[in-house]
Amino acid sequence: MHNLIRRAAAVGGFVVVFVASAAWAQETVRVRGTIEDVEGQTLVVKSRDGSDVKVALSDNAAVVGITNASISDIKPGSFVGVTGMPQADGSQKAVEVHIFPEAMRGTGEGHRPWDLRPQSTMTNANVEQTVAGVEGRTLTLKYKDGEKKIIVPPDAPIVSYVPAAKSELKPGVKIFIAAATARPDGILEAPRVNFGKDGLTPPM
Repeated sequence: MHNLIRRAAAVGGFVVVFVASAAWAQETVRVRGTIEDVEGQTLVVKSRDGSDVKVALSDNAAVVGITNASISDIKPGSFVGVTGMPQADGSQKAVEVHIFPEAMRGTGEGHRPWDLRPQSTMTNANVEQTVAGVEGRTLTLKYKDGEKKIIVPPDAPIVSYVPAAKSELKPGVKIFIAAATARPDGILEAPRVNFGKDGLTPPM
């Protein structure tokens, strides 16, 4: 997908965005890590690569909780995001599945590279069909430019989203920020942050 996707969906007063543009990715960075300290509006984060990062949240930053869900929550008509690994037969093996609330339907729709693992992809699409099989559940996902067959193994994390508050961002909480911008002082600035509730590590 070549155009910047910035369609935000309000769900119970919060906003989440999945960005898919290569141009956008060059201007921003993703942050995956654990909060070590909170200094007012700034999060001190130990990133996944071991470096320390400071992230300043905007005054109206969206704070989104990530919670566990199950394969039974995925039904025909659900709008989901799947991080997958390409398989030899052209299908994708799910690394994780995100079930979007209805108000986020259409967000980031399409299929594109993703940076969770080497060669991983992200597919945001509508579930057309689900079929149980020996290797797990097979999902047929359709988006405006095509469709993908996704194999969801039994051990793939499945999560959903809930509105949350800044007060829940505390030391020890695992976070994922999809699009932070570097300021001249070296601090990153972010308009939204996802975090794992009840000790969950966002599988993103």
